[in-house]
Amino acid sequence: MSELNRRSVFALGAGIAALSATGVASAESNHEADLPGFRHNYAQVNGVRLHYVTGGRGEPLVLLPGWPQTWWEYHKIMPALATKFRVIAVDLRGMGGSEKPQGGYDKKTMAADIHELVKKLGYEKVNIAGHDIGSQVAFSLTANFPDAVRKVALLDVLHPDESYYHIPMLPPPGQFSLWWFAFNQVQTLPEQLLAGRFRYLIDWMFENTSFNPAAIDERSRAIYARAYNSPEAIRASNGWYKAFHQDIADGKTYAKLTPPVLGLASVLSYEQMAAALPNVAVDSKVVAVEGAGHWLAEEQPDAVARALTEFFG
Repeated sequence: MSELNRRSVFALGAGIAALSATGVASAESNHEADLPGFRHNYAQVNGVRLHYVTGGRGEPLVLLPGWPQTWWEYHKIMPALATKFRVIAVDLRGMGGSEKPQGGYDKKTMAADIHELVKKLGYEKVNIAGHDIGSQVAFSLTANFPDAVRKVALLDVLHPDESYYHIPMLPPPGQFSLWWFAFNQVQTLPEQLLAGRFRYLIDWMFENTSFNPAAIDERSRAIYARAYNSPEAIRASNGWYKAFHQDIADGKTYAKLTPPVLGLASVLSYEQMAAALPNVAVDSKVVAVEGAGHWLAEEQPDAVARALTEFFG
C-alpha cells in the first residue's frame, strides 16, 4: 500500500469514528456482470422492480450492497457462500439493474422492499448481510421485521443516527472528509457533474479508501461506473443520502435488534463499531477484517466469506 493511500485509509478511520414473480433476464446496466453458477432475476415488489442474482443451495442468505457499487461487490465471495447457502444478491431500489423511482429511498421503505422480495421467494426467515447503504437497509429490516431475520451481518457501517449531524464540513488535520455525504444531498448538481463521468468518482473512492486499490480490478470498476453513469442512476443513488434525516428519525423509534448480529469492520473502524453495536443490538459481536479498508468483501474475500459462513452456518 502506498504511503499516500495509507494516510487516506487511516484518515478514513478517523472520519468513520465521527459516525457512531421471478423471471430470468439479463441485468440491464449490469449485463456484462455475469457470474458462473448464478442467474439474473427480477421481481416486482412494494411498487418497485428489483434485480437480484441467485445461486447455490441451502438456507437463504440475502446480500445487500452499498454505494457506489452493485450486487457485483459480492462476486468474489458468492461462489464460496453458495456451497452452503442459497445466495440472493440484490440490487437495492435505485441501484444497478433495479428500478429507479422518484422516491422511497428511506431505509425503512427499502427494508420493506427486501422483506416483500423474501416473502415472494417463499421464505419466512432469512439470513441477511449488508455493506454500507446495504448495511443500513439490513439494520432497518431487522428492526422492523425481526421475525423474518434469523441472523444479520453488518459490514463496516451501522444505521444513521444523530452523530451524522456532527460530521464536520471542514475536518481537523488528519481526519478524513466524508465529503460525499453532503455532496450526494445536493439537488441536480451531481447529475450535471458526473453523468457520463462517474468513473472518476469510482477510481477516487477505491484509490483513497482501500488498503489495496488493486483488489477492485478494472472489470469491477467498469461495471460500477456503468451502473451509475446516467443522470437517473445518480439521482436515485443520491436519494439514499437525502433520506438520512428520515432514517435518523426512524432509528429513534427502533428497539434493540433481537436476532444475533455480527459486525464486520476494517481495522480502522473496529473500535467504533465495537463500542456502538452493543447499544443497538441484544446479541452482538464484532470482528476485525485485517488488511481491508472499507471494501471488505473485495479486499479480503476469503476472510469475509469465512466469517459469514461461520456466523450463519
